[in-house]
Amino acid sequence: MSILLFSYGTLQKDAVQIATFGRLLHGAADAMPGYRQDMLEITDPDVLRTSGERFHPVVRPSPEASDEVRGMVFSITAEELAAADRYEVSDYQRVEVTLSSGRQAWVYIQA
Repeated sequence: MSILLFSYGTLQKDAVQIATFGRLLHGAADAMPGYRQDMLEITDPDVLRTSGERFHPVVRPSPEASDEVRGMVFSITAEELAAADRYEVSDYQRVEVTLSSGRQAWVYIQA
């Protein structure tokens, strides 16, 4: 059974996918309605090394229903979802959301 993972940030980067999943993911453009995006400073040395970026996007629910966050939805395995959990720092929590396409997907939002 495949699992859907929505990414609006570094999990879309080839280098992060190779380091986290051991392969490149194939995805489709989608969006997450009712959320807005900000930036978060990352201090975890492993994540900094993998992503090459000190500031990562982070999303939180928006009071504006018209807000949305665009990104990619990927089909992954349960093992790959566990690997994504290990990659994301404690500033993020994994929740399930309904995307603009109507599909249900896991996403990491601000904890």
